[in-house]
Amino acid sequence: MAFDTTKFARDSRRLAWQDLDFASFRTDPLPPETLRCLRYMCDIEFHTVCYMRDMLMTPSQVDGEISTFMTMWNREEYWHGEALAAVLGEHGITVDYDELKATRLRAGWKDKLAPVRQALAGMLVGADFIAVHMSWGAANEWSATAAYQRLAAMESHPALSPLLRRIAKQETRHVAFYASQARRRLERSRKAQLLTRYALRKFWGPVGSGVMPDAEVTHVMGHLFAGAAGADQIDRIDGHIGNLPGMKGLTILRDAFLSRRIPLGAH
Repeated sequence: MAFDTTKFARDSRRLAWQDLDFASFRTDPLPPETLRCLRYMCDIEFHTVCYMRDMLMTPSQVDGEISTFMTMWNREEYWHGEALAAVLGEHGITVDYDELKATRLRAGWKDKLAPVRQALAGMLVGADFIAVHMSWGAANEWSATAAYQRLAAMESHPALSPLLRRIAKQETRHVAFYASQARRRLERSRKAQLLTRYALRKFWGPVGSGVMPDAEVTHVMGHLFAGAAGADQIDRIDGHIGNLPGMKGLTILRDAFLSRRIPLGAH
């Protein structure tokens, strides 16, 4: 089914969370390992503007449907970060925007060159680069949705769990856009399939792995996807990616766990 970008833009709203009982965090605080995951998620949501910046250097930015979606997507991801920052604030953890900026600055030339690399790749590849961008985005959004759903189930907290499920619900709309765009563009170009398969296999990493320290990436991956249920989620996401045209057999999430020596539970 085609994604209706006009409807998505019209219906996009700030994430509602003020009705949730955040006072419950004072009587039922979250454990440190969960707060560590939430801080990671919050930082990544606020870093979405960097992905938007890189997109503006590629052929994707001239596609009206994509640019409309990305504008609204950037807003919604920011609002997700805003809500997560409020949860952290209830635990005495302040999300400092200067600190977030410092994270990008610590990346140094790697961050500064990212849009340049994207622009060069886009110029060399042409319109088929959009298929790579859309497939990459789909992998990221499938992963993010699963992460929010997993943490909601693991904590079963009266305020946190409904908040995370609301975020996941918005993330499923992002998945729908990226996946529908990826499938349409991959179906009509064998070159796009080859480029996308190569890019995902060689360069894809878990969401945030290009920004956050490796120790934090490993903690979040291991904490959220440990055990058989986590392994099932990982294989389910790899299955979604593998169902895209030309992507059969790719196991980029499972490969990411293996490369970091994070054990996945038995089925």
